[in-house]
Amino acid sequence: MNVLIIGSGGREHSLSWAIAKSPLLSKLYCAPGNGGMSQIAECVALDVDNHQAVIEFARTNAIGFVIIGPEAPLVNGLADALKDSGIKAFGPSAKAAQLEGSKGFTKDLCSAHNIPTAAYGRFTEAGAAKTFLRDQKIPIVIKADGLAAGKGVIIAENLQQAEMAIDDILSGQFGAAGSELIIEEFLFGEEASFFALVDGDHAVVMATAQDHKRVGDGDVGLNTGGMGAYSPAPVMVRELCDQTMEKIINPTVRALKEAGTPFHGVLYAGLMITDEGPKLIEYNVRFGDPECQVLMMRLTSDLLPALLATADGNLPKIDLEWSNEAALCVVMAAKGYPGPYEKGSPIKNLDQSAEDPKVTIFHAGTEKKDGVLVANGGRVLNVTAKGASVKEAQLRAYEAVDKIDWPQGFCRRDIGWRAVVRERS
Repeated sequence: MNVLIIGSGGREHSLSWAIAKSPLLSKLYCAPGNGGMSQIAECVALDVDNHQAVIEFARTNAIGFVIIGPEAPLVNGLADALKDSGIKAFGPSAKAAQLEGSKGFTKDLCSAHNIPTAAYGRFTEAGAAKTFLRDQKIPIVIKADGLAAGKGVIIAENLQQAEMAIDDILSGQFGAAGSELIIEEFLFGEEASFFALVDGDHAVVMATAQDHKRVGDGDVGLNTGGMGAYSPAPVMVRELCDQTMEKIINPTVRALKEAGTPFHGVLYAGLMITDEGPKLIEYNVRFGDPECQVLMMRLTSDLLPALLATADGNLPKIDLEWSNEAALCVVMAAKGYPGPYEKGSPIKNLDQSAEDPKVTIFHAGTEKKDGVLVANGGRVLNVTAKGASVKEAQLRAYEAVDKIDWPQGFCRRDIGWRAVVRERS
């Protein structure tokens, strides 16, 4: 089978890496791909916003399956266009993808189906939002309703910050994503990432993970798309996994089917583990980045049949198997990220840093220029390692990081700290 993967980040590189091992695969294409993906697949310069161009490429190259990595093409209906053209695709319809495309849509669905989440309000006008705000407890969370590349969430520590966030979002800081905003109760607890493959009717749990969204050590500073992750997440004991399926995932799957928009793809629930149990912070309708990288490192069964079963409605026939080892991913980003950063700086010594067979470096924002690997994004490299414990995986990952020659890059030095503390106790 010929497979096309849509996307260019670390998530798509790790999916490509996993798919490339499948005996079902004949040829792998990536659009547009990156400097790392080009080593295992043919990268093609497709405009993924041009659905007809993707369809024509798939037909010309006998593509049997299209795996859509990022959220934007899903929200924009690429999966619908492919399926309407008779091309099998992994990913939800545009209507089902509203779970990520509109935070307000998800909050209303939770409210209607008693899915545990934070109390909230939806607003399109600053005045009404600020009036609502004055009756809320601080800290408070302000979110742009639409897709904002992981940057449209502000945790306000005082009233002035909250009002500034309202003005910034509604004045266009996040473009169309900020035409509406959500004001949400701040939840106290520990975050975790929960993944389930869904075929419209059935959900199959994947391994758990935990990520670090803040840019600085100690989980401080601006929110980012993710500065690192690890799997499994020690906080997600069996009881909490069962509660998440019973109270969050399964009711969501039922609600979407009843609404005539069954969900096919991967449901990524961002959770807060509170004193009252798991509560939904938000849904994503694709694999997390960088959580996907640690999941793919731990997955021991063939990924391709599982994704095909998700598209075909045959998930009950799938049994996913996972390594008992932990995996940890350190994101190396360009200095300045998540603010302004420079592109084009050369990256050296990647081969030497990945000599350990338990280390894999997934590329995110890289490209080859005149045979030289250079940085081409904010989050650039995902240095991922396995170990008998999170601590061992952490040590191995940072040993690899320290061998990379890229002065224009930086990373957090404490990825996995919560799990390491738990392992010591």
